[in-house]
Amino acid sequence: MPRTPMALLSPADQERLRALRRMKAIAIGALVFMAIVFVFAFAFQERLGWLGYVRAAAEGGMVGALADWFAVTALFRHPLGLPIPHTAIIPNRKDEIGRTLGEFVETNFLAADVVRTKLATTAIARRAGEWLQQPPHAERVAAEGATIATAVLNALSDDDVRDLITDLAREHLVQPEWGPPAGVWLEKIVDADAHHGAVDLAADSIATWLDANAESFTGLVSRRLPSWVPRLAHRLVDDTVYHEAVKFVHAVQSDPHHPARLAIDGYLARLADNLQNDPATRAKLENAKASLFDSPRVGALAAEAWNTAKAGLLTALADPTSGLRVRAATAVQEVGERLTTDAALQTRVDTWVSEAAVFLVDRYRHDIASIITDTVERWDPAETTEKIELMVGRDLQYIRLNGTVVGALAGLAIFSIARAVIPGV
Repeated sequence: MPRTPMALLSPADQERLRALRRMKAIAIGALVFMAIVFVFAFAFQERLGWLGYVRAAAEGGMVGALADWFAVTALFRHPLGLPIPHTAIIPNRKDEIGRTLGEFVETNFLAADVVRTKLATTAIARRAGEWLQQPPHAERVAAEGATIATAVLNALSDDDVRDLITDLAREHLVQPEWGPPAGVWLEKIVDADAHHGAVDLAADSIATWLDANAESFTGLVSRRLPSWVPRLAHRLVDDTVYHEAVKFVHAVQSDPHHPARLAIDGYLARLADNLQNDPATRAKLENAKASLFDSPRVGALAAEAWNTAKAGLLTALADPTSGLRVRAATAVQEVGERLTTDAALQTRVDTWVSEAAVFLVDRYRHDIASIITDTVERWDPAETTEKIELMVGRDLQYIRLNGTVVGALAGLAIFSIARAVIPGV
């Protein structure tokens, strides 16, 4: 009988314990009943001859009950506390039972053919799609994903992330030389006249600024004139400079072959060539690049960008109504709908899941089965006995009850045959 207090057992184990106790009481009651019948029949069989049959049946029933009681009890403990050989089988052979059970599961349940056959008859993708396309389930998946993502973000060290970003930037941006690739890129732009749009945009922007800021030219040049120059001349010089600037910009805008445009084309062509072939130009670019990335302000901006992005992500992940969470749930539903309606996708997913499961079973089935072996080995012998007795003890008590009935019938049959064959018995 399990010795763990009832309060410490789970509700299911408590119910099993009550059922076990009931069946034990019934089995003992049957033995006691047979004993009473035997005593009565033995006492009065001389007066009533037919009681001999009753005595034989009761005698056989007691023998059967005692034999099965011994057999059942011997599985879990020593009968009557006597160290009889080959009793208390479960506590004494606990580890061997665990290994045997693990080998049985590994051989018969974790076989590749068994797993593949079972998965082949299960529409995994379609069932998953039907589940995912329901809004409550999609929201649940999105919520669980948000919880995992939040935990990952909180677990990340800001310093480590900044160091990682710095290392990646240095490896992929700082260390590679920019000159030749930039030169090739710029050369292609110049050859395709793709930079003309940028020149037009610059000219238009300058023209717009000049039209709106004529007063900015007041004193721009005249303040540098000698003091003896009349004030009227100052005004004339400033207006002349302004109008010449406006005329120059309008000329650049209207003439595709303006000398300024040609000068820009030539400069960009020379720059592209120098970036590819001139060591001095390439060295200047590399120095400027290194100064930029080594600047403390750039590092501070990168750290601030990460902190801002992290805070924004955490806020969005925590809010069920945020755009991120809503879009995630919608995406999950769309995946579910595709898994439900796209036969080709279903086939690919089912095949992938099946192959992955078979691979895992083939590679790790011994490790999976060892969970059973290791768990049983860690159990205390008394604990193991209690667990197994709670699971199968009730059914074993039926064996005791059946043994009582079968023993009674066997005793009655043997006695009847003996009376019929041997006269005078």
